[in-house]
Amino acid sequence: QVRLEESGGGLVQAGGSLGLSCAAIGTTGGILRVSSMGWYRQAPGKPRESVATISSGGITNYADFVKGRFSISLDNAKNTVYLQMNNLKPEDTADYVCNAFARTPIWREAEYWGQGIQVTVSS
Repeated sequence: QVRLEESGGGLVQAGGSLGLSCAAIGTTGGILRVSSMGWYRQAPGKPRESVATISSGGITNYADFVKGRFSISLDNAKNTVYLQMNNLKPEDTADYVCNAFARTPIWREAEYWGQGIQVTVSS
């Protein structure tokens, strides 16, 4: 029903910045409604954890470890979420995965995941 296309990421030095984008795309041709989108990450040896989420109404939630450094925004018209990551630290190194809750006229609201994009921060 929904496909998430992720872009951004890469390799930066500590203190640098990266931006991530994720677009939710309907695969049935119907009207897509996104309730919320966000980013999760999973580092080697650690479980997947929430980084930041944002609802279609603009309500944001940030993990404590990114507050003041990361900023999430949502373009409702484009069903695209953006994550601006500043002052990156080596411990931010992880696979970042886009998440969305969305529904279509022919399918109830469900949770979707992207394929993930690598962010590597060197010291």
